[in-house]
Amino acid sequence: MTIPCIELVCPAGSLPALKAAVDNGADCVYVGFRDQTNARNFAGLNFDEASLRDGIAYAQARGVKVFVALNTFALAEDVTPWHRAIDQAAALGVAAVILADIGLLQYASQKHPSLRLHLSVQGSATTHEALDFYRRQFGIVRAVLPRVLSVGQVRAIVEASPVEIEVFGFGSLCVMVEGRCLLSSYATGESPNNFGACSPGSAVRWEKTAQGLDARLNGILIDRFADDENAGYPTLCKGRFEVNNETYYALEEPTSLNTLELLPQLVAMGVRAIKIEGRQRSPGYIATVTRTWREAIDAVGREREAFIVKSSWLGELDRLSEGRQHTLGAYSRKWK
Repeated sequence: MTIPCIELVCPAGSLPALKAAVDNGADCVYVGFRDQTNARNFAGLNFDEASLRDGIAYAQARGVKVFVALNTFALAEDVTPWHRAIDQAAALGVAAVILADIGLLQYASQKHPSLRLHLSVQGSATTHEALDFYRRQFGIVRAVLPRVLSVGQVRAIVEASPVEIEVFGFGSLCVMVEGRCLLSSYATGESPNNFGACSPGSAVRWEKTAQGLDARLNGILIDRFADDENAGYPTLCKGRFEVNNETYYALEEPTSLNTLELLPQLVAMGVRAIKIEGRQRSPGYIATVTRTWREAIDAVGREREAFIVKSSWLGELDRLSEGRQHTLGAYSRKWK
């Protein structure tokens, strides 16, 4: 039996979600603090020091690593919250911190030289030269690649990369240059790169009208849902807009990334970890997605050449996908 050397990295926005990920087969769980250092800073989610300490203890007792995502960009007028978060993560004994901001990478590497550093997807590094820069300057040992690369591009980076490579396997897509999104800033005045949410809850409004259920972001009509439609959380990139007298998903149709069929290729090319998106998701969601991907990864380890994606896996994941459908995203670009 050959077990693939690939880690399953799962999200957790709460202690129950962390336990669900651990109990259902995650190798690593990534979390965030309950503040603006976290790119999934939603009300009612995330960890304070006490809950994170409990989560780390629960995970470590079961052989699972905990990463802390400090993946927003520090504000020039006050970097104290970000420095404090790095110090806190190091003191709690996390397995790694996930950073994008160059200044924070420098602070972490100098203040905590033994702390394992991962480059966040928010860093938008898409070449092995960029990865080598981060390794030489700050000592990163892993990088999460943006969701805009084809399979061939990922393979080329892995072959030349001086650090471990982690790629997204399942969850929401981002059509922007990750770490550089300006859409929410345009609509609300608050950047998701600094304040931790594509659509800040304070700016979201729902209104029942004669035409349907209107979803607005800071007064801007993002979508209108009929009575028989599932109403998704409003984000500018996944809204329906009128363009040349036609109303449609002008930027991105709601769908979820699902790379199960690429799993043998990703293992063979040497990808170190598969990342599941979704720290804002429920413990039940986390449990189902983690369990399904654990089964798939184990199946690749047993029978890589004969690996077949089970219809039951796709059924479980499509049920939880945006729009109840999935895509390979940029991985499947035929022109690359």
